[in-house]
Amino acid sequence: MNTKSVNEEKKSSPHIICLTGKMAAGKNYLSSILEKSGFVSLDADLLVHKAVDSLSQEIFQAFKEEAEIAGIQLLNKENKIDRRALGSLIFPRPQLLKRQEDLVYPRIIQMTKDFIRENEGKNIILNATVLYKTPELLKMCSKIVFVTAPLIVRLFRAKKRDKIPLKKLLDRFKSQKKLLKEYQKFDIPLIKINNRGNEKKLIKNLKKAGF
Repeated sequence: MNTKSVNEEKKSSPHIICLTGKMAAGKNYLSSILEKSGFVSLDADLLVHKAVDSLSQEIFQAFKEEAEIAGIQLLNKENKIDRRALGSLIFPRPQLLKRQEDLVYPRIIQMTKDFIRENEGKNIILNATVLYKTPELLKMCSKIVFVTAPLIVRLFRAKKRDKIPLKKLLDRFKSQKKLLKEYQKFDIPLIKINNRGNEKKLIKNLKKAGF
Protein backbone atom coordinates (compact mmCIF):
# COMPACT_ATOMS: atom_id res chain seq x y z
CA MET A 1 0.00 0.00 0.00
CA ASN A 2 1.29 3.43 -0.94
CA THR A 3 1.11 5.01 2.52
CA LYS A 4 3.21 7.95 1.38
CA SER A 5 0.78 8.98 -1.34
CA VAL A 6 -2.12 8.80 1.11
CA ASN A 7 -0.26 10.92 3.66
CA GLU A 8 0.61 13.47 0.97
CA GLU A 9 -3.06 13.70 0.01
CA LYS A 10 -4.02 14.26 3.63
CA LYS A 11 -1.51 17.10 3.97
CA SER A 12 -2.83 18.87 0.90
CA SER A 13 -6.56 18.37 0.40
CA PRO A 14 -8.50 15.56 2.11
CA HIS A 15 -10.75 13.50 -0.12
CA ILE A 16 -14.18 11.99 0.29
CA ILE A 17 -14.39 8.78 -1.73
CA CYS A 18 -17.47 6.76 -2.61
CA LEU A 19 -16.58 3.07 -2.28
CA THR A 20 -19.20 0.96 -3.99
CA GLY A 21 -19.82 -2.21 -5.97
CA LYS A 22 -22.20 -5.11 -6.33
CA MET A 23 -23.09 -7.53 -3.56
CA ALA A 24 -20.12 -9.54 -2.19
CA ALA A 25 -17.60 -7.80 -4.44
CA GLY A 26 -15.49 -7.03 -1.36
CA LYS A 27 -16.22 -3.41 -0.43
CA ASN A 28 -15.66 -3.97 3.29
CA TYR A 29 -12.43 -5.85 2.61
CA LEU A 30 -11.07 -3.04 0.47
CA SER A 31 -12.24 -0.47 2.99
CA SER A 32 -10.30 -2.21 5.77
CA ILE A 33 -7.12 -2.05 3.67
CA LEU A 34 -7.55 1.66 2.99
CA GLU A 35 -8.25 2.30 6.68
CA LYS A 36 -4.78 0.93 7.49
CA SER A 37 -3.39 3.72 5.28
CA GLY A 38 -5.17 6.46 7.20
CA PHE A 39 -8.67 6.64 5.76
CA VAL A 40 -11.73 6.72 8.01
CA SER A 41 -14.76 4.81 6.78
CA LEU A 42 -18.51 5.12 7.16
CA ASP A 43 -20.42 1.89 6.51
CA ALA A 44 -23.75 2.85 4.93
CA ASP A 45 -25.32 -0.50 5.80
CA LEU A 46 -24.77 0.12 9.50
CA LEU A 47 -25.98 3.69 9.06
CA VAL A 48 -29.21 2.45 7.49
CA HIS A 49 -29.72 0.10 10.44
CA LYS A 50 -29.34 3.02 12.87
CA ALA A 51 -31.68 5.19 10.83
CA VAL A 52 -34.35 2.48 10.62
CA ASP A 53 -34.12 1.84 14.38
CA SER A 54 -34.44 5.55 15.15
CA LEU A 55 -37.51 5.81 12.88
CA SER A 56 -39.17 2.55 13.94
CA GLN A 57 -42.54 4.04 14.84
CA GLU A 58 -42.71 6.25 11.77
CA ILE A 59 -41.89 3.29 9.51
CA PHE A 60 -44.36 1.04 11.33
CA GLN A 61 -47.18 3.53 10.81
CA ALA A 62 -46.22 4.04 7.15
CA PHE A 63 -46.45 0.31 6.34
CA LYS A 64 -48.90 -0.95 8.95
CA GLU A 65 -51.77 -1.63 6.55
CA GLU A 66 -49.65 -3.37 3.90
CA ALA A 67 -47.93 -5.49 6.57
CA GLU A 68 -51.26 -6.62 8.01
CA ILE A 69 -52.53 -7.61 4.56
CA ALA A 70 -49.31 -9.53 3.85
CA GLY A 71 -49.35 -11.17 7.30
CA ILE A 72 -45.96 -9.70 8.22
CA GLN A 73 -45.03 -8.70 11.78
CA LEU A 74 -42.96 -5.54 11.45
CA LEU A 75 -42.04 -4.94 15.10
CA ASN A 76 -39.78 -7.19 17.18
CA LYS A 77 -39.89 -7.83 20.94
CA GLU A 78 -37.99 -4.57 21.57
CA ASN A 79 -40.71 -2.66 19.67
CA LYS A 80 -38.18 -1.88 16.94
CA ILE A 81 -38.54 -2.57 13.23
CA ASP A 82 -37.59 -6.12 12.25
CA ARG A 83 -35.39 -5.29 9.25
CA ARG A 84 -35.76 -8.73 7.64
CA ALA A 85 -39.54 -8.50 7.89
CA LEU A 86 -39.49 -4.98 6.47
CA GLY A 87 -37.27 -6.14 3.61
CA SER A 88 -39.59 -9.01 2.74
CA LEU A 89 -42.42 -6.48 2.51
CA ILE A 90 -40.83 -3.65 0.56
CA PHE A 91 -38.16 -5.12 -1.73
CA PRO A 92 -40.61 -7.00 -4.00
CA ARG A 93 -42.75 -3.84 -4.17
CA PRO A 94 -40.94 -0.84 -5.77
CA GLN A 95 -43.58 1.65 -4.64
CA LEU A 96 -43.13 0.61 -1.00
CA LEU A 97 -39.36 0.68 -1.31
CA LYS A 98 -39.58 4.26 -2.58
CA ARG A 99 -41.80 5.19 0.35
CA GLN A 100 -39.28 3.72 2.79
CA GLU A 101 -36.40 5.57 1.11
CA ASP A 102 -38.30 8.86 1.37
CA LEU A 103 -38.59 8.28 5.11
CA VAL A 104 -35.06 7.05 5.81
CA TYR A 105 -32.79 8.92 3.38
CA PRO A 106 -33.13 12.39 4.97
CA ARG A 107 -31.94 10.90 8.27
CA ILE A 108 -29.08 9.08 6.51
CA ILE A 109 -28.00 12.27 4.73
CA GLN A 110 -27.89 14.18 8.01
CA MET A 111 -25.99 11.40 9.82
CA THR A 112 -23.47 11.21 6.96
CA LYS A 113 -22.89 14.95 7.00
CA ASP A 114 -22.36 14.77 10.77
CA PHE A 115 -19.73 12.06 10.25
CA ILE A 116 -17.95 14.13 7.59
CA ARG A 117 -17.99 17.19 9.84
CA GLU A 118 -16.63 15.19 12.80
CA ASN A 119 -13.77 13.91 10.61
CA GLU A 120 -12.87 17.19 8.95
CA GLY A 121 -9.32 17.14 7.60
CA LYS A 122 -9.24 13.37 7.09
CA ASN A 123 -9.58 11.21 3.99
CA ILE A 124 -13.05 9.68 4.19
CA ILE A 125 -14.60 6.58 2.64
CA LEU A 126 -18.37 6.45 2.17
CA ASN A 127 -18.84 2.68 1.86
CA ALA A 128 -22.25 2.44 0.18
CA THR A 129 -23.87 0.33 -2.51
CA VAL A 130 -26.53 2.83 -3.60
CA LEU A 131 -25.02 6.22 -2.76
CA TYR A 132 -26.24 7.34 -6.20
CA LYS A 133 -29.73 7.46 -4.66
CA THR A 134 -28.57 10.39 -2.54
CA PRO A 135 -26.94 12.68 -5.14
CA GLU A 136 -26.41 15.33 -2.46
CA LEU A 137 -23.88 13.00 -0.80
CA LEU A 138 -22.38 11.50 -3.94
CA LYS A 139 -21.56 14.96 -5.32
CA MET A 140 -19.42 15.58 -2.23
CA CYS A 141 -17.09 12.77 -3.39
CA SER A 142 -13.95 13.43 -5.44
CA LYS A 143 -13.81 9.83 -6.72
CA ILE A 144 -15.97 6.75 -7.09
CA VAL A 145 -14.15 3.47 -6.46
CA PHE A 146 -16.22 0.64 -7.94
CA VAL A 147 -15.16 -2.80 -6.68
CA THR A 148 -15.69 -5.72 -9.04
CA ALA A 149 -15.31 -9.50 -8.81
CA PRO A 150 -16.37 -12.44 -11.03
CA LEU A 151 -20.00 -13.51 -10.63
CA ILE A 152 -19.15 -17.01 -9.40
CA VAL A 153 -16.77 -15.58 -6.79
CA ARG A 154 -19.41 -13.14 -5.53
CA LEU A 155 -22.03 -15.85 -5.43
CA PHE A 156 -19.77 -18.14 -3.37
CA ARG A 157 -18.90 -15.32 -0.96
CA ALA A 158 -22.52 -14.23 -0.51
CA LYS A 159 -23.78 -17.77 0.02
CA LYS A 160 -21.12 -18.45 2.65
CA ARG A 161 -21.55 -15.08 4.38
CA ASP A 162 -25.32 -14.53 4.35
CA LYS A 163 -26.63 -18.10 4.35
CA ILE A 164 -29.80 -17.21 2.47
CA PRO A 165 -31.57 -19.25 -0.24
CA LEU A 166 -29.94 -19.24 -3.66
CA LYS A 167 -33.05 -17.81 -5.35
CA LYS A 168 -33.04 -14.77 -3.04
CA LEU A 169 -29.34 -14.26 -3.71
CA LEU A 170 -29.89 -14.37 -7.46
CA ASP A 171 -32.78 -11.92 -7.14
CA ARG A 172 -30.52 -9.49 -5.26
CA PHE A 173 -27.76 -9.93 -7.82
CA LYS A 174 -30.26 -9.23 -10.61
CA SER A 175 -31.47 -6.04 -8.89
CA GLN A 176 -27.90 -4.68 -9.03
CA LYS A 177 -27.36 -5.48 -12.70
CA LYS A 178 -27.26 -1.80 -13.74
CA LEU A 179 -25.42 -0.50 -10.67
CA LEU A 180 -22.30 0.62 -12.56
CA LYS A 181 -24.39 2.51 -15.12
CA GLU A 182 -26.09 4.46 -12.33
CA TYR A 183 -22.72 5.77 -11.13
CA GLN A 184 -21.51 6.49 -14.65
CA LYS A 185 -24.31 9.05 -14.98
CA PHE A 186 -22.41 11.38 -12.65
CA ASP A 187 -19.52 13.59 -13.72
CA ILE A 188 -17.20 12.14 -11.06
CA PRO A 189 -13.97 10.21 -11.81
CA LEU A 190 -14.72 6.49 -11.52
CA ILE A 191 -12.07 3.85 -10.85
CA LYS A 192 -12.79 0.12 -11.15
CA ILE A 193 -10.85 -2.17 -8.81
CA ASN A 194 -10.90 -5.93 -9.39
CA ASN A 195 -11.02 -8.02 -6.22
CA ARG A 196 -10.65 -11.77 -6.69
CA GLY A 197 -9.72 -12.31 -3.04
CA ASN A 198 -5.93 -12.14 -3.34
CA GLU A 199 -4.75 -9.35 -1.01
CA LYS A 200 -1.41 -8.82 -2.78
CA LYS A 201 -3.11 -8.39 -6.16
CA LEU A 202 -5.75 -6.14 -4.62
CA ILE A 203 -3.09 -3.88 -3.10
CA LYS A 204 -1.27 -3.86 -6.45
CA ASN A 205 -4.51 -2.77 -8.16
CA LEU A 206 -4.96 -0.04 -5.55
CA LYS A 207 -1.44 1.26 -6.17
CA LYS A 208 -2.12 1.40 -9.91
CA ALA A 209 -5.20 3.49 -9.10
CA GLY A 210 -3.10 5.93 -7.07
CA PHE A 211 -3.82 4.76 -3.52
